Amino acid sequence: MLTQKLAEFIINTPLSDLPPEALDGARDALIDTIGCGLAGTPEEACRIVVRFLRAQGGNGQATVWGVGLATTASDAAFANGVFTHALDYDDTQSNLRGHPSAALVPAILAVGEYAHASGLDVLGAYTIGLEVSGKLGRAFGDGHYLHGWHATGTAGVFAATAAAGRLLGLSVDQLRHALGIAGSESSGLVRNFGTMTKPFHAGHAAKGGVIAAMLAKQGFTADTSIFDGTDGFLSVYGGGDGQPLGELLNRLAQPWEINRPGLFFKRWPCCYCNHRSIGGLLRMIPEHGLKSGEVEAIEIGFPPGSDAALIANDPRTGLQGKFSIEYVAAATLLDGKVTLESFTDEMVNRPDVRRLMQKVRRYRIEDSRTFSGTVGYNDLTVRTTRGEFKMHVDKTPGSPAWPVSSDERDEKFLDCAGRVLSGAEARTLLDLLLNCRSLADVGPLVRATAPRMNP
Repeated sequence: MLTQKLAEFIINTPLSDLPPEALDGARDALIDTIGCGLAGTPEEACRIVVRFLRAQGGNGQATVWGVGLATTASDAAFANGVFTHALDYDDTQSNLRGHPSAALVPAILAVGEYAHASGLDVLGAYTIGLEVSGKLGRAFGDGHYLHGWHATGTAGVFAATAAAGRLLGLSVDQLRHALGIAGSESSGLVRNFGTMTKPFHAGHAAKGGVIAAMLAKQGFTADTSIFDGTDGFLSVYGGGDGQPLGELLNRLAQPWEINRPGLFFKRWPCCYCNHRSIGGLLRMIPEHGLKSGEVEAIEIGFPPGSDAALIANDPRTGLQGKFSIEYVAAATLLDGKVTLESFTDEMVNRPDVRRLMQKVRRYRIEDSRTFSGTVGYNDLTVRTTRGEFKMHVDKTPGSPAWPVSSDERDEKFLDCAGRVLSGAEARTLLDLLLNCRSLADVGPLVRATAPRMNP
């Protein structure tokens, strides 16, 4: 049975089976995710979540990052998931077509703090959870996402359940129940991109995973074969073009998803479908001395599926701007950079940028394959009063093919964490993360996400 085989892998895989490079990848994912979560804390969506949780009360099981609020493990996972995805700056997984760590890390650290898990246990749970999200993403197929499901939420809840269940010491049978519970929690619609509900998907998946694992540990029941049969989860939610789950489960950890294809770490806080174009334009600007005032047209070619998330052709808010190649291309050429500050309502509505947006045109490149934001290519053409300049971009910034260095990783973290922590606090937290594998209890690390003086 497929569900049984998956549950056995999640629960029974010994930490000794995890190669050092996989644990290093998990460490880097924690660094990037917590940084993105801290940077997201001041956003309005996150402030609303904090007000909501304060009104509910809590029992102090787990820490809400950047705030210092201690609440239930499930509520902390929810809040931190929303925080992580609020800026759309968090990592992605090509096989998932989504953001795995935004659901995984908040669930893992909430349960890890509650259960006094070691750093090694946390890194192992992450690696195994990522394996689950990658394999399920392939089984869902491209059709799942292109039909309108947001895999960060729909598959993320199973990854979070797997990781939380492992940290809580569930039996294989209990985890099968937990996966069944998660099947009824799986949700998230692409239609909500560009609103506060997109990061809600990640928080909901993280919380759902914690709840599913905790309920199953107490004896709560569900269908124990959620991935089996003609009316199983994949039959209902699958895109119709996914790989057979049985074949995928035969290749669990061969290789580990975290090693190949690996994670894609964002350099800019917007939808990954924009990133190849940003990277290409930032190279073209100095190479050709491009000036926004001389631009007559910007043409960007996308192969099928690679711009599916770019749903805002005429954005009016910063959130919508994150899902608009029209805005992102114009802002890149106008400002010569893309930063956290690029995605405010004021920046999106600048007269200069709106005039330049009118010159941006996207077009379809014919290809028999289907691509995503992380995997694909773009053709860029910038027409100016001086002539026409072209570039073919076939690598994705932040991917293993165009990687982020350890210095860039640390720089991004300190910049993000510095939005809510002092410089010394951010550096202390980074040091704890870099040495996560040696921690006997991750509690001090999680609590170090809170500033000494609460806002």
